[in-house]
Amino acid sequence: MAGETGPNHPRGRKPADQVRQLQRRLWAAAKQSRSRRFHALYDRIWRRDVLREAWKRVRRNRGAAGHDALSIADVERSGVESFLEAIGVELRAGTYRPAAVLRRYIPKADGRQRPLGIPTVKDRVVQMAAKLVLEPIFEADFLPCSYGFRPKRSATMALETLRKRAYRAGHHVLDADIRDYFGSIDHEKLMLLVERRVCDRRVLKLLRQWLEAGVMEAGVHRENVAGTPQGGVISPLLSNIYLHVLDTLWTRHSAPLGELVRYADDFVVMCATRRQCEDAEQRVRVILARLGLELHPEKTRRVELYDGKESFDFLGCTLRKRMSGRIWERERKRLYFLQREPSPRAMTKVRARVKELTPRSRCHADLRAVIADLNPVLRGWGNYFRTGNAARRFNQLDTYVWRRLRALRVKRKERHLRPGDLERWNRDHFHELGLHRLRGTVAYPEPVNSRLLESPLVSRVREIRTHGLNGGPARASAERREGK
Repeated sequence: MAGETGPNHPRGRKPADQVRQLQRRLWAAAKQSRSRRFHALYDRIWRRDVLREAWKRVRRNRGAAGHDALSIADVERSGVESFLEAIGVELRAGTYRPAAVLRRYIPKADGRQRPLGIPTVKDRVVQMAAKLVLEPIFEADFLPCSYGFRPKRSATMALETLRKRAYRAGHHVLDADIRDYFGSIDHEKLMLLVERRVCDRRVLKLLRQWLEAGVMEAGVHRENVAGTPQGGVISPLLSNIYLHVLDTLWTRHSAPLGELVRYADDFVVMCATRRQCEDAEQRVRVILARLGLELHPEKTRRVELYDGKESFDFLGCTLRKRMSGRIWERERKRLYFLQREPSPRAMTKVRARVKELTPRSRCHADLRAVIADLNPVLRGWGNYFRTGNAARRFNQLDTYVWRRLRALRVKRKERHLRPGDLERWNRDHFHELGLHRLRGTVAYPEPVNSRLLESPLVSRVREIRTHGLNGGPARASAERREGK
């Protein structure tokens, strides 16, 4: 018909477009009615376009094989279409049963090990398909204080929220850590939260099967009575649904105490006064107790940011207030701004990775091949941290990489080292070979000049007048003066 328009794709609308259209409809319906419960979702999960999009995302994320030893490469060799067709048949017939997750451990910073659960490739595809359908429904409810594992939200946005809040009387921080969060999630409470939005019994059964699939460790199968396995595709969404209770109760009843910024199970509360920070900790403990969770007594602490007294680590960055030297030189005012840089732990990890890629045994390898292995690590690490005050740390890492590469040159030459070789192997020599340079890549999310105009600048004297010397209310002294 005249006037009609459609996609130019020869087979009509692309599968990815169809999936996005489905997600938009689900999000709009959930946003329009806060009390609506969705009852016809299971048939969306086994739709061919949804399964194909789920496979693309699983393949993009890569990942190891589960306990069945079937890898992504194996699926591609045997045929992706037949693999997805078999999954669709099982889902439609109701015969799909998830396998136990493979238990693996990765080292933590404190020397302990963090357990990971690796589902099979088939289970990852089905979980991704369920996530594509369920995520828009719960995204309509999630609040702005949550940043982790959500579409169009990132760790940089969370850090920027703290930076801006620090200008507006953000002087104290509750640096919170939930003890064994992923292993302490109560299955029954989680399912009750899911059922507020989903009443499709087949979808609810599917989620229960994943929660109770069990763990395969050293060839022994163990039942799983609590928690969600870290490493599962659906686990981040389920963890956000569970902690949405914290976001909601805090926003409704405790927001005047401070600003909550949460990234998955890692969160902080930035407050104006010490008393507010203490009250915030008590409120958080009460809310978490309702969920069967508790704060870690050793890792949870209250931080005072006044005049850069203390710092705290969040999302791989160390955050501390520092005095602006430019404003001091221009106006002789002591103004402090929250700055962030890669934490010592982040520096240690990236140095260890660089050292792993530049062992002495590679001294006879083509240096361009070594640099080709280093560049993705440097680019990825630099892209994450470049939005902060990371210039000094970037220079340190550039120097470390340069010394590691020069050491390979020296090891290769050994007794044949000639005068002038060390001077010739300077930084520019390796950059000409293609080495990525971190120095000069720092870029703020917003223009530097506009940062000073986001909120009125408050000097230390006005801070004390408003909040007291120790961050407490200055109301008592004012009342005494009025009584006199």
